[in-house]
Amino acid sequence: MTNANPLALIVGAGGGLSASLARKCAAAEMRVALAARHVGKLDALVAETHGRAFACDATDLVQVEALFDAIDTPDLVVYNPSYRVRGPFLGLDREEVRKTLMVTAYGGFLVAQAALKRMLERGRGSLFFTGASASVKGYAESAPFAMGKFALRGMAQSLAREFGPKNIHVAHFVIDGGIRRPDGDPRAAARGADGMLEPDAIAETYMSVYRQHRSAWSFEVDLRPWVEKF
Repeated sequence: MTNANPLALIVGAGGGLSASLARKCAAAEMRVALAARHVGKLDALVAETHGRAFACDATDLVQVEALFDAIDTPDLVVYNPSYRVRGPFLGLDREEVRKTLMVTAYGGFLVAQAALKRMLERGRGSLFFTGASASVKGYAESAPFAMGKFALRGMAQSLAREFGPKNIHVAHFVIDGGIRRPDGDPRAAARGADGMLEPDAIAETYMSVYRQHRSAWSFEVDLRPWVEKF
């Protein structure tokens, strides 16, 4: 994928936010690389963005390294995978909790390590993490997701302090509310006008942060519908 245009890598690609991000990047004349465990679902998005899809389980070190070896050093990496298990704490399945932590936090570590190693060699780059309400508040019967998202946010804070002075922009986005699904969402009607986050609007904020001058970088941005309570 050698080319003069900037390269955006979206890990955990699918519909919704990651698809909106891919389209925004393509519209900005960036090359687009999409990574997901199952790439067949990305065929239409690949065609639309003139991008490339790569099969990658973000929790597997070998696959993550192979992904980064297959592409140029990205200008922007967005870590967007999500997995969760809900339920009363005492009844939680331990393997499901482990998977939640692996996808939400450990995969972010592996991708960050691979990205930062290459960005440091080049002397610049942007690394973004998608958080959630659970990044800052743990809800009842949602302990595993809060554990993972708190960990991801903590890592992002640490990385921003370590790598910001090395010209690498690390940012974390708290998505505080439901994201509207492209195939329709039964929750939308109950929440009223603009009661859910529009993925295109979220993606536009990501792009605005990506374009920031380094004299005024944002580390964390909260995004919520106007009807959402803090």
